Amino acid sequence: MLRIYLPVLLLLGFVILNAVLILGIAHLTVRAQPTPVKSQAYESGIAPLGDARERVSVKFYLVAMLFIVFDIETVFMIPWGVQYRQLSCLVPMVADACPRGQLSFFGLGEMLMFATILIVGFIYVWKKGALTWD
Repeated sequence: MLRIYLPVLLLLGFVILNAVLILGIAHLTVRAQPTPVKSQAYESGIAPLGDARERVSVKFYLVAMLFIVFDIETVFMIPWGVQYRQLSCLVPMVADACPRGQLSFFGLGEMLMFATILIVGFIYVWKKGALTWD
């Protein structure tokens, strides 16, 4: 079991070691010289306006949640697309092909059901007016 995860553990160890090494070298070589200008908030080259604790419209959060939902949909569709041929075969594939008479619509039906649920949710949000900005 450990043998299967050994490459992942080695990569994780390398990444952690690399991050610690880069941060350590930066800490040892760079001298901080804070100035009032450097300490000010900065975002996209625009001077900050107002207070950071302002109330934000609920629509902003709805759009953010929609983005996450559709992002998750994309993440789900990629492995589904890779495994589609295997999901649509009732028996194990032979020479990367499904034997005659062994096709099923399981793989397609699974994605259609998933997309239908997402489309119904999208229509609901659209009808509620979450996508219109005033």
